Amino acid sequence: MDVQIEDSWKEKLRDEFSKSYFLQIVTHLKTERSTGATIYPPGKLIFNAFEHTPFNKVKVVILGQDPYHGPKQAMGLSFSVPDGIIPPPSLINIFKELHKDIGMAIPSTGNLTAWAKQGVLLLNAVLTVRANEPASHSKIGWMNFTDAVIKKISDEKKGIVFLLWGRFAQEKQVLIDETKHYVLKAAHPSPFSAEKGFFGCKHFSRTNELLIKQGLEPIDWKL
Repeated sequence: MDVQIEDSWKEKLRDEFSKSYFLQIVTHLKTERSTGATIYPPGKLIFNAFEHTPFNKVKVVILGQDPYHGPKQAMGLSFSVPDGIIPPPSLINIFKELHKDIGMAIPSTGNLTAWAKQGVLLLNAVLTVRANEPASHSKIGWMNFTDAVIKKISDEKKGIVFLLWGRFAQEKQVLIDETKHYVLKAAHPSPFSAEKGFFGCKHFSRTNELLIKQGLEPIDWKL
């Protein structure tokens, strides 16, 4: 089927779009919309992470779980919210760690598009959610798709820095070839777990050290 996704990803993931699980995702979303359900993010933003970070530009992967489920929050980039939307607690904790790690001032926006444009793939494992129902689309097939994305990056690229925060993200470690990539693990930035190892992880400075070591441009984390 013809999926509206950035061209380089469309080529790399072509085989996935004809698989039964992907057709089931499409059918499920159409059925829910036909019954009046509100689904986040809006359709044009479901593949937003791929739009801003083409395959050949990926240097870093930050893996989230599923989109924010409140009005106007989800924008297809893990942890990110549009300009004008108050940053949720996990994102605030990410900014606190950035401040402690590299001295970055706490930004007034929660929009992380600037990171995505520099090669940070902000990938949620599940790409849609029903309004006000967290994890409501966790079993409709999206994980097959995003697992294929992670595997494709692992197989065809080298030196990617994967940031795996929390148990859910760390379960994806088995998809990554650690003989050619870097995996940094910490607790999730949620208020329930940030004190258990996210604060003080220094993943942002460590990521840049690993990129510089490879002769790559570091990420400018400031927003």
